[in-house]
Amino acid sequence: MMDRLQEAHAAMTARAADDALRLRYFAVLADTELVLLLDREAEGETVVPRVFDLAEGSVVLAFDSEEKLADVIGPSPYVALPGRVIAQSLAGQGVGLGVNLGAGGEMLLDAGAVAWLAATLQVEPVTCEAAIAGFHAPAVPEMLIAALEAKLRGGVGQALLAGVHYADGRRGHVLAMLDAGNEVALAQGASEALVFSGVEAGEMDVMFLRGDDPVVAAMARVARVLDLTVAVQEVAMAQPPGMDPERPPRLR
Repeated sequence: MMDRLQEAHAAMTARAADDALRLRYFAVLADTELVLLLDREAEGETVVPRVFDLAEGSVVLAFDSEEKLADVIGPSPYVALPGRVIAQSLAGQGVGLGVNLGAGGEMLLDAGAVAWLAATLQVEPVTCEAAIAGFHAPAVPEMLIAALEAKLRGGVGQALLAGVHYADGRRGHVLAMLDAGNEVALAQGASEALVFSGVEAGEMDVMFLRGDDPVVAAMARVARVLDLTVAVQEVAMAQPPGMDPERPPRLR
């Protein structure tokens, strides 16, 4: 059975001209834990990737499983990191990223592509205030719905997506997340889902509401309901270098 990264790669390569599928691959890559090949064992919080000089430029190698790394490279030191952390750590160093090279589902990102991915992941939502005049049924592609569900699942129990028109005449869409906890992370996740969904000139506002807020009842009459709950079994594990989001790895 293919995992999400393999599925996204297969879909992208099957329809190479589809920019939305290409964006979806990058979104999945950013959220996938990869094993990054190291030059030597990690020392504290510092990891040194092994760099290869290819015709396309210098690259480091990462795989979506330990087994693939071992099959291609042999027993080697590595560190497990989300794709987004690797991209953001490499940005500006003139080094590309080879994903699953020699293991199937190959993707080679040159230094420019790595920098683009890192910059895209740093897009910040903007805080604003506006008076809502009313809601209507949403008109968004299923690609965005799938991206929102994948990005936000587990972070909030339920969300409503509706079309909205404001008192100042502006129209768009609004995502209301109910009884949410980490609002900053969820807003960032929703922003990334929009960016990677392939919606051209897309705009989507985000609200955080209590389930008993009167606005929720008004939205629910026309909104698309996203059920984002997921059963999670917590397992205590030692964190490898860089897995603590407050202490990213130092690549050199």
